[in-house]
Amino acid sequence: MEPICQAAYNNDFKEVQLLLENNSNYLNIQDSFGGDTPLICACKQGNNRIVSYLLQRNADVNLRNKKERTCLHYAVRKRFNFLDYVLIIILMPVMLIGYLLMVSKTKQNENLIKMLLRAGADVNAADFSGSTALHYACEMKNQAVISLLLEAHADPSVKNQEGETPLDIARRLQFSNIESMLKKTS
Repeated sequence: MEPICQAAYNNDFKEVQLLLENNSNYLNIQDSFGGDTPLICACKQGNNRIVSYLLQRNADVNLRNKKERTCLHYAVRKRFNFLDYVLIIILMPVMLIGYLLMVSKTKQNENLIKMLLRAGADVNAADFSGSTALHYACEMKNQAVISLLLEAHADPSVKNQEGETPLDIARRLQFSNIESMLKKTS
């Protein structure tokens, strides 16, 4: 993995800054293994400060890795990590601190997606399986993210390689609220 990609993945802001100051060509470099860019690596981990910094430097939000995924695909697919879950479970009984942590992490992820959309991320980019960010948001039952994607003109009629639209996914998984949201835009 490219050093800047590793630094972006590990949330090492100073290292990302230093590497870019020394060589601006690192901004959109793709690692030879998976084709990830520093922006994709930061989005995979939800490292918003690094994402913001890379976007300010005009990182390309629509570059694709070897799975044909963009940074938006990863931002939408971002879930709580194991440590987040442990903290939430441990802290939940303590004056709802666990709940507040969960809300905070969810808001961080929504802000990450907003940053990418403002920077011009292609909301309808399809990956190797034909899935768009909206397909993944439906699979994850993430209503807030679905709203953001629909506001950015995500197309709910795009079919993936399985022949499923985001609406089909919502129906299959019996997410009636999401199904209603998607029907309004079709």
